[in-house]
Amino acid sequence: MTIFRSLLILTFLLPLLAACGGGRSYNGPLQCAPYARKLTGVQLRGSAYTWWYKSQGKYPHTKQPKKGAILVFRKTSKLPDGHVSVVKKIKDSRTIIVDHANWDAQRVNHNASVVDVSSRNDWSLVRVWWPPTNKLGTRKYPTYGFILPGKT
Repeated sequence: MTIFRSLLILTFLLPLLAACGGGRSYNGPLQCAPYARKLTGVQLRGSAYTWWYKSQGKYPHTKQPKKGAILVFRKTSKLPDGHVSVVKKIKDSRTIIVDHANWDAQRVNHNASVVDVSSRNDWSLVRVWWPPTNKLGTRKYPTYGFILPGKT
């Protein structure tokens, strides 16, 4: 394979592999961080998992969901950039409805269920609706908690 062809392939594939990184604008490849920023107005950049630490002192944090809050997923082997979702509705003490981008590759998912499966009901571990199967996913994802848009 020639160097030119390799570079061409990388140029095409790298944006698709970026998942939830916040380095590109919302007009570029669809990513969760720029999408959440657009929905909430928070002024945070970078990979989704870094939002928890970058938001300290700028935005309030909570361990319980609130409408309009941003759920921040931790970095894992399956989510190397973490993930962020925006709470649209609280269904019950263990279920929220979110809007988020790029959970299902290069798509915005509206009205997706997220279920708290943590042992202490503190939203530190969740399962997420998986559109390709039209049911709740089987994987459990660790989270930091919720960022509340609006200054501290």
